[in-house]
Amino acid sequence: MTPPTREAKTMSETAASPGTAPAPDGAAEFAGRNVVVTGGGTGIGRAAALEFARRGAAAVIITGRRKERLAEVAAEHAAIVAVPADVTTEDGAQAVIEELRSHGERLDVLVHNAGIYRQTPVADPNMAYAREMLETNVLGPVLLTARLLPLMTSPGGSIVFVSSVAGHNPEPYASMYAVTKAGAHSLTLTMAKELANRGIRVNAVAPSAVRTEVYDANGLTTEQIDGLFRGFAAANPLGRTGVVEDVAPWIARFASPESSWITGQILVIDGGADLTAAADSPYSPYRGDSRGSDWGS
Repeated sequence: MTPPTREAKTMSETAASPGTAPAPDGAAEFAGRNVVVTGGGTGIGRAAALEFARRGAAAVIITGRRKERLAEVAAEHAAIVAVPADVTTEDGAQAVIEELRSHGERLDVLVHNAGIYRQTPVADPNMAYAREMLETNVLGPVLLTARLLPLMTSPGGSIVFVSSVAGHNPEPYASMYAVTKAGAHSLTLTMAKELANRGIRVNAVAPSAVRTEVYDANGLTTEQIDGLFRGFAAANPLGRTGVVEDVAPWIARFASPESSWITGQILVIDGGADLTAAADSPYSPYRGDSRGSDWGS
C-alpha cells in the first residue's frame, strides 16, 4: 500500500484536531470559545479581554480584586463577564470554575495576566513585597492552571502568560520581580512540555516599558513615571515606549486556532530594547541612582 503523502497526512491531522483549521471567511476567530483573563480590570488585561471579545469569543471572564474596575470593562462589551476574585486563593479559583459552569463547563483560553511590581533593592529588600510578588506572579498561575485544567479543551486549549523582559533581561532594584518573571518564563516552557500530550499549547508574551497602573501602584508620582518613561523612550531603538494595544493582539494571536503548531514560545515585545546596552536603561546603576530625585527630570 502506498503511504500517504505529506500533504494528505497534514489534511488528515487537521481534520482530526478540533479547532485547528482556519475559520471560514467572515467567521469570528474565537466564535464559541470561552476565555479567562486574570487581572482583566486594567492595563494589558483589559485590552486583551476586549481583543478576545471583538474577535468573537462567546464569553470572556475577567478576574480581579476591584469590582468597580471589572464592572467598567464588562460594560464595554456584552461578551465580557466580571468575576471579582483573588485567583491566588482556592476560593478565587472556585469562583472562576462556578462562572465557567454557566458557560458550558468549558475553557478554551486561559490568560495569566494578573501581576504586581514592587522594587526590592539588593541592599534593602522588602521581604513582604517579595512574598507578595511570588504569590501573585508565580504561585497564583500555578494554582489556577491546576484547578481549571479539567475544564480546558483538549486538544485545542491554549494558555498564555503575560510575562516581562525582566524574566531574561532584569533591571537593577527589581531583583525579586525579575525572579517572578523568570519563573513565568520557566512555567511557560515546563507547562508547554507537560501539556503537549493533551493538545494544550502554552506560550508567553514578554513586554517592556508599557505604561499601565502597575507603576502608580508602586507608589511613584506622576512626575517620576513621566521621567522614567522619557528615559525608556530615549533609549529605545524605535524611539517610544509601549502601549497596551502593542501587546493584546499578540496574546490573541498565540491563543488563536491558527497558531495550533506554536507552543513553548516567549515573544519579546519591546521596540528593540533588548538590542541596547545595559547602560542605556533609565534604571542603570552606571547612570547614577535613578531611584532618586532625578526620576522626574
